[in-house]
Amino acid sequence: MVTEGLTATEAQKRARAQGPNTLEYRPPRSTWSRLVTQFRNPLIIVLLVAGVVTAIVGDYVDSVVIFAVVVINALIGWIQEGRAQRALEAVSALLVTEATVIRDGRRQVIDAAEIVRGDSIVIEAGDRIAADGILHRAHALRVEESILTGESVPVEKSAEGDREVFAGTLVVSGHAIAEVTAIGAATRMGRIGGLIDEADSIETPLTRRLDRFAWQITIVILVTGALAWVLAVFVRNFDMIEAFLAVIGLAVAAIPEGLPAIISIVLAIGTQSMARRRAVIRRLPSVETLGSVDVICTDKTGTLTRNEMTVVELLLPCGDVEVSGAGYAPDGELILEQRIDAELLSEQARHLCVAAISCNDAEWREEEGDWVIIGDPTEGALFPLAAKAGVDVETVLDDSELLDEIPFNPDARYMASLRRTPEGRVMLFVKGAPEVVLSMCEEMSGDWATRGHESALAGRRLLAIAERECASETKRIDASCIKNGLTLLGMSVLMDPPRPEAAESISQCHSAGIRVIMITGDHAVTASSIGRSLGLADQEAVTGEQIDAATDEQVRSMIQSTDVVARASPETKMRLISLLQADGRTVAMTGDGVNDAPALQRADIGVAMGLRGTDAARDSADVILTDDNFATIARAVRQGRVVYDNIIKSLQFILPTNGGEAGLILLALLLGITLPVTVGQILWVNLVTTVTLALAFAFEPASRGVMSRSPRRRDEGLITRHVLLRIVFVSVLMVAVSLAAFEFGLRHGESLEFARTMTVTMIVLAEVAYLFNVRRLSGSSLGWGTFAGNPVANAAVGILMIVQLGFIYLPLMQDVFDTAPLDSVSWLVLLGLAAAFFLSVEGVKFFLRRREKVEM
Repeated sequence: MVTEGLTATEAQKRARAQGPNTLEYRPPRSTWSRLVTQFRNPLIIVLLVAGVVTAIVGDYVDSVVIFAVVVINALIGWIQEGRAQRALEAVSALLVTEATVIRDGRRQVIDAAEIVRGDSIVIEAGDRIAADGILHRAHALRVEESILTGESVPVEKSAEGDREVFAGTLVVSGHAIAEVTAIGAATRMGRIGGLIDEADSIETPLTRRLDRFAWQITIVILVTGALAWVLAVFVRNFDMIEAFLAVIGLAVAAIPEGLPAIISIVLAIGTQSMARRRAVIRRLPSVETLGSVDVICTDKTGTLTRNEMTVVELLLPCGDVEVSGAGYAPDGELILEQRIDAELLSEQARHLCVAAISCNDAEWREEEGDWVIIGDPTEGALFPLAAKAGVDVETVLDDSELLDEIPFNPDARYMASLRRTPEGRVMLFVKGAPEVVLSMCEEMSGDWATRGHESALAGRRLLAIAERECASETKRIDASCIKNGLTLLGMSVLMDPPRPEAAESISQCHSAGIRVIMITGDHAVTASSIGRSLGLADQEAVTGEQIDAATDEQVRSMIQSTDVVARASPETKMRLISLLQADGRTVAMTGDGVNDAPALQRADIGVAMGLRGTDAARDSADVILTDDNFATIARAVRQGRVVYDNIIKSLQFILPTNGGEAGLILLALLLGITLPVTVGQILWVNLVTTVTLALAFAFEPASRGVMSRSPRRRDEGLITRHVLLRIVFVSVLMVAVSLAAFEFGLRHGESLEFARTMTVTMIVLAEVAYLFNVRRLSGSSLGWGTFAGNPVANAAVGILMIVQLGFIYLPLMQDVFDTAPLDSVSWLVLLGLAAAFFLSVEGVKFFLRRREKVEM
């Protein structure tokens, strides 16, 4: 029985059969296992090969740098793989450690792990519930369930109505006794933890593309090297060892060993930029992933809305009055302009506000410049309303004496307070659900039920406020005087208003080809109303229950016609994300509660709320918003696109230049001529250009129209057909100008060292020219505007030229790299070839622009 509870003997018996009230999941992999796994990535393998090759040819400094990149990447992956386990630990931390139960007919405080099914648990205001249960007794019970449902207001519970309570939720008010129906992993909290345990983290698009690219470049280098060695030995009669060393040089030239470091730097700088814009990135590849998002599934409360209940309208006896301002700050006013009855409406509004704050359990105060509500946000919203109406809140409360009070009761659905005013009058104030308060009133004019109907249909909450004067000797609230004889003062219309910037941000996302789907735990009517005000699809919301009962194809059809999903469970969110991903969409998911954690982990990019988010949500996410604002997501998406553009620019710079160097050696092997450059000289070029020119792309500003183009396809590779053709063209062009410089050096100079110095310098100058070609991938790079927008690029060119002059003219560098000084004629030839290289690339860009316009 609930009143007696279980006996101690029965509880022990059930504990042995049921197990403890704790969450247990599959054990995490060992630290060593997770670390070893990081080295199985194909990109890491390519880097290890590059490190070994550079060590073989004696460039130990470059080899150390490569191995350092490998170790750093492995450590980052190892650290991030522990996220899921931390998320599970965060869920476990939400379960309480102690609970009050009734056993052997008396209350006992026990370890929450000892609770069993059938126990009677005592629930009080301020408690976090220890297990799922069914209410048997309840008085004025309201429970904060947003941690599970995302619903923005406390839920009223009673033994006759909504009887279910859940582990991990917080009791806001009231008290109750419940019989435990589920413990541990069987609770709703436990099922969410199980989803987190099962939901493998999704690889980012950048990770997938880099993996694919790593395998592709490995195969190309191995096949090309093997063929080159065979041709050199058996066709051109090279010595086998000499040919092998040349092939090593070919591999060193072809492997873009600086690319991972450059990509990491681009991502790191993007991360810093986002942090300044209130988006904290938990792992680097997530920066780029944001740029490829084409669906954002977003929470409503606090993300699209302010999460601050606000009175937006007053329904008064003489008419309706709009109220400006949003949130808990007293900023705003009653909008009474051009109203003939403005003075009367203002007086009625002040009268209503005095009654509203006189019958109120919440507190309203300013803390460190921010106005906050302590207690129910719906009640608290009446305080800033009063201030906007010109009522001195402190004076009203301090000057009146509270004689008696009936707290809000979810069964009765009203609250009442009895106060003695400074004038000595005893006033009874009542506020609550309109239908309840209206039934208590006698003096009414007009059809109040009809007036409130439109606001209710729009998903807004209504509070009716009434009063009556009692006899001067009254000190207690008598049931007879509250059931009739009240005078209705009016109704307050409340809502959690949308953030002013949210609608604009959603519009920007739509312009960028990104669909926004609002997924919330709120009622369908409220969700639909908010969705329409934000510019989402003007259709009724689809509910979680409808989705759960439908087939995959039916769900796809449902979410094609609406952008609002209400009453969504964690399983519903997971299913929606999986279906969108199966259709080739790159999905971002926002959330703050434990109920959001599985979906955050399953999404391509999980975005958690930093201000009100739970640890479980934050540990499951890739990005944390420090302002809980949807507009920050839109800004992060824009920065993600900038990062991806800069990665592509880095690729289009590094690969053709490496291809040109490798092509030069390959051509020499095929023609049977002296190598135009040595392996050491190739490493020199790769080193100095990577740390100067390639690094400059990390600081490139956004391209024009970055948020007006459609997102990239999920299956699009790093090397598209267009990019590949450009790489081949530029590589061939670089081989041509480098070979021309080498031939000129052989004829003009007196030594092979002079010719090779000409070749190395030509490669450097060609890369300088190509830097400005690539800064605008398709637009023209002719004109002074090419040098604007990125001072780092200009500085990098200056530093590189100083270093290259040292390479040419310093005796020490001449001894190490076998270089020779160049004369003025040689420099004129080199500059002419560099100009020809630059103009040739610009000519191809011009041709492609013309062709695209014709095709359009």
